[in-house]
Amino acid sequence: MKVNSNNTQAFNLNNVDPEDIGDVLVKIEKSFNIRLDDTSCKDVKTFGKLCDIVVEKVKQTNNDSCTTQQAFYKIRNAINSTISPPKELIKPQTRLADIFPRDNRLEVIAEIEKEMGFKINLLQPKQGIVGTFVFVLLASLAGFFFQPVMAFVGLIIAAIGLMLAGKFGKELKVKTLGDLAEKVAREHYLKCRRDTATVNRTEIAQKIKELFTAELYMEPSVLTRNTKF
Repeated sequence: MKVNSNNTQAFNLNNVDPEDIGDVLVKIEKSFNIRLDDTSCKDVKTFGKLCDIVVEKVKQTNNDSCTTQQAFYKIRNAINSTISPPKELIKPQTRLADIFPRDNRLEVIAEIEKEMGFKINLLQPKQGIVGTFVFVLLASLAGFFFQPVMAFVGLIIAAIGLMLAGKFGKELKVKTLGDLAEKVAREHYLKCRRDTATVNRTEIAQKIKELFTAELYMEPSVLTRNTKF
């Protein structure tokens, strides 16, 4: 990050790992069902130009309806079809922990994903568990210089541990139904639309921004149309 002559900080995406940016671009492709090939992105220098390219590639008819609101209704319908909670409980401010108790969280969310027709990617393992297995992984890699057999066993344990932690993690990535609706709307934009032949073109740049800020842990204020890659 550099400081310009006005003493304001200017953020540069050149400082972000290219693989991380690539992962976000894949999410954009998936969310809007488009293809960002090397040709179209070759001369992209700013975040605003990337947004313009995505808008150009999205061919659906414009409709000004709110996609996050439609995502909320889709989630609400899936919840009502699977666990039938009290009607007054299904509000944007409702805490997900109140709807998805830990003891059957994996099963219930799997049913909701089946009802919605796509993965909502809501659960994650405890960070302490992940950190432990990452430490074992790194220690095992270093250990190849001293005890190759033990190091290999450590690698296997770490790999299996990380895989199982990812599969059976029960920690919620977001706190409320409203948060979940925003997450689903940015990650599965077209699938959330009531009419998948339409998009709200005024939302597209904002959803791209939300993907970047959420995936790269950026402050929204630093990501403007003039932010450079």
